Amino acid sequence: MNDTRRAVLDALAEGPVSGPELADRLGVSRAAVWKHVDALRDAGFDVESTDAGYVVAEVPDYGAAAVEFGLDAPYRVEHHDSVASTNDRARDLAADGASDVVVVADEQTGGRGRLKRAWSSPSGGVWASLVLRPDRPPAHVPVFTLAAAVAVARACREAGAPAVIKWPNDVLVDGSERKLAGVLTEMEGEADRVSWLVVGAGVNANVDADALPPGATSVREEAGDVDRRRFLQRTLETFHELWEDPDRILPAWRELSVTLDRRVRVETATEVLEGEAVDVTFPGALVVRTADGRRTIHAGECEHLRPA
Repeated sequence: MNDTRRAVLDALAEGPVSGPELADRLGVSRAAVWKHVDALRDAGFDVESTDAGYVVAEVPDYGAAAVEFGLDAPYRVEHHDSVASTNDRARDLAADGASDVVVVADEQTGGRGRLKRAWSSPSGGVWASLVLRPDRPPAHVPVFTLAAAVAVARACREAGAPAVIKWPNDVLVDGSERKLAGVLTEMEGEADRVSWLVVGAGVNANVDADALPPGATSVREEAGDVDRRRFLQRTLETFHELWEDPDRILPAWRELSVTLDRRVRVETATEVLEGEAVDVTFPGALVVRTADGRRTIHAGECEHLRPA
């Protein structure tokens, strides 16, 4: 979506606005305004002409313009009916210099999670990857993975699903190990600076249980159908709020954590540790109290254990 059409969409989201007012505000002709409004109608928006001006009476269920309409975050949206992987497409955009763009797909044919594991991504889910260019060192990237997990978990809760977070980035149903969503972060950079960052989220939203692998569930199964457009908007808005104020990320993550204060087994690249998870520290490391003392783990596979 070009900048002018996005500006028209933003103005319509604020309420009734006349064609002449839009033309003056945007510095374009009235004919150009009409063309942009007509293009939005072609995209599925029901834009009515009233005495007070143009009014959006109905918004499409999903799609780039639908997600951008009323979105309180500075991101552009690129939508695909089907794509191999939103993260792969986002990586391509990042390599071409893009930033602040969200790649969204109705389905993924080659979705993947951490450690390159296959991720089932049928139609009806929320599959999205955000391209960013943070002025941060690579060592700080994990905290934004936690921020994405918080954003997804909060959106799940607003939709009625009792979501919690398993360290570092799995979103589960509270009281079970059934998985609702996951986060995959990828980056490229130098030793002291990130060149680009892709934060991908895969949410089993309006997906039937029989289309999911064992151990997974969906928002539909837990709480009924969700408005995917609003769900994605809330996720992006919450992530942006946390991105703007990183000091809020760890407290927000702790509040939703199901890992802290329980026994865990964590497998790292070099060892396996067991103990009680007692804290998470910047930029997202898990602190585990073991028989040999406290250990800080920056990366690993975490398993929740039953109480001893």
